[in-house]
Amino acid sequence: MPENASEVTAAGIARLAGVGRAAVSNWRRRHADFPKPVGGTDTSPAFALPEVESWLRAQGKLAEVPLRERVWQRAESHPAGTAAALRQAGAVCLLVRERPDAAPRMKGAQDTEAAEAVREVLERHFGGRFTPGAPVDAELLRGAAELAAGMGPRQAYEFLLGRHLDANPRQHTLTPPAPAELMAALAGPARTVLDPACGTGTLLRAAEAPHEVYGQEADPDLAALAALRLALHADPAAAVRVAGGDSLRADAFPALAADAVLCHPPFNERNWGHEDLAYDPRFEYGFPARTESELAWVQHCLARVREGGTVVLLMPPAAASRRSGRRIRADLLRRGALRAVVALPAGAAPPYGIPLHLWVLRRPDAGTPASPHLLLVDTAGSQDAAPGGEKVPWQTVRATVLDAWQSFDRHGTTEERPGVSRALKVIDLLDDDVDLAPARHLPPPAAGGGAAELAGVRDLLAATLLRTAELAPAPAGAAEPARWPLTTVGELARAGALVLRAGGNGSARPDGGPAVLTEHDVLGGGAPSGTLPEGPPGEEPVLTQEGDVVVPVLGRGSAARVVDAATAGAALGRNLHLLRPDPAALDPWFLAGFLRGTANNRQASSYASTATRLDVRRLQVPRLPLADQRRYGERFRTLAAFEEALRLAGQLGEQLVQGLYDGLTDGTVRPE
Repeated sequence: MPENASEVTAAGIARLAGVGRAAVSNWRRRHADFPKPVGGTDTSPAFALPEVESWLRAQGKLAEVPLRERVWQRAESHPAGTAAALRQAGAVCLLVRERPDAAPRMKGAQDTEAAEAVREVLERHFGGRFTPGAPVDAELLRGAAELAAGMGPRQAYEFLLGRHLDANPRQHTLTPPAPAELMAALAGPARTVLDPACGTGTLLRAAEAPHEVYGQEADPDLAALAALRLALHADPAAAVRVAGGDSLRADAFPALAADAVLCHPPFNERNWGHEDLAYDPRFEYGFPARTESELAWVQHCLARVREGGTVVLLMPPAAASRRSGRRIRADLLRRGALRAVVALPAGAAPPYGIPLHLWVLRRPDAGTPASPHLLLVDTAGSQDAAPGGEKVPWQTVRATVLDAWQSFDRHGTTEERPGVSRALKVIDLLDDDVDLAPARHLPPPAAGGGAAELAGVRDLLAATLLRTAELAPAPAGAAEPARWPLTTVGELARAGALVLRAGGNGSARPDGGPAVLTEHDVLGGGAPSGTLPEGPPGEEPVLTQEGDVVVPVLGRGSAARVVDAATAGAALGRNLHLLRPDPAALDPWFLAGFLRGTANNRQASSYASTATRLDVRRLQVPRLPLADQRRYGERFRTLAAFEEALRLAGQLGEQLVQGLYDGLTDGTVRPE
């Protein structure tokens, strides 16, 4: 085996062959000619990719390794690390974007020629800041050039970078696209944009066609990857300048006066430079306490924006109310720098368990008096009305925030919306606490919509309870359990009685693509609420059809859902399997009903230290004539209707109870 041959883990082999990890383990045990490990560890061995490809082809388990998988495996096993490999691959993508004829030339290039091409591209775009990383892998460069020519340079790099980030989820705190787009919209159009903690460049990528992009990232490898991503995303005429290093301790752009600054700073850092920066001129609103690293980032951002320029930061909610930061918050208010505080719903961005805030600031203009008002917006209520159980209804959140901000920005005030938004006088906030949490200052909305709406909820609950009682099934007993001949889902699939597909494929198209049926939707009985992720075009998503049966595979208890006309056409989400029965052989309600049996799920499940996973192929179904299947199927359909009525009754009951508590406590409902 050549010394520079790529290596692949068992997980990589599973991806190449389209099987699970367990199948790879079985092959290793059962086939004496399976390739031997060439590296890794006892618990995570690595294998030579060419040997694995040859073995898979010989066994008929692989027709051809997809190009993007070959390039990724080459990058993942690079001796200098994946980040160095992606730096080289990104440079090739840039080269192909500039000169589309570079791909065929790269295919026949000698190793030294390919390496020189990469160095020249990086030097031209980024000066001497980012070297290609040694050693240069010419085979990787040729594969990346071919991938860029086929998929498009930006899409090819996004695919490789996405794989890298997915493989190392704990190493990086990523800003999701939706809050990034909202932050960019709040900042508005800007010729020059800075992100001093840019990560992978998501915030700068969301900015509206800037002419100059500046970023800094403490991790030098991540800074190089972000620079390449931004260069591929930006207009070719735009200038992209990204530097490695800590912005607070080693500011790379000390003379910059950007039009806008977007930032998702690291939270709760104690070692941010408190001992070294006591007399730094950036801290003109007060020197932050050791526990107030976020307020250090706020002032750094204000120092790097021009007068009248806008700063938008994603902040932890504690930064709005901690006593140690009250004097800095007070000075930001007095001088008119802090213009708005927006509370997002929980789950908007990591850490997902808390409702983060957006702070919108403007660097004071010497000729303009300070604003006497602060805009406060709370979007937590949007989550309560999210369609289909969607965790964060971004379309509603975005509209609520931008409507309030644009009105406030134009007029200096905005119409008060109880529980949602309000322009509060700064003087009313300058007390001992200077607490800026929006929920503490917004007038509460009418409880449950008022007494009249609560009465309507009560009437609907009563009708639902009556229907639930009508649907409640009466079990008919039998002397002994049935002894049916059984088959498995895997056997039914091999016989052609059903088609089995796994979800989670596909990426968003320009028109947004279909809604995604998620695990949450299946378990909660809601409408499809997910969206396809951004990414390069690849395998098409699996679209549901009426009569399909959808099964979650992660351990949440037994569940199976028959797709109706309203859900048909949705894309199948991750951790879901779709079973499409042949109507001439299988009744879908019969199939879904037996898949939900507790004993059936228990025997088809495997257990890890933290989760239970269902092997759908091992689920069992009785062998019954179609007429008998339909009799069972009709009973299962009635059970599903009863379950849905129970679910609705529970939701209405919770709404009525909470509405009455709120109404009694705020006075809109009387105890009489």
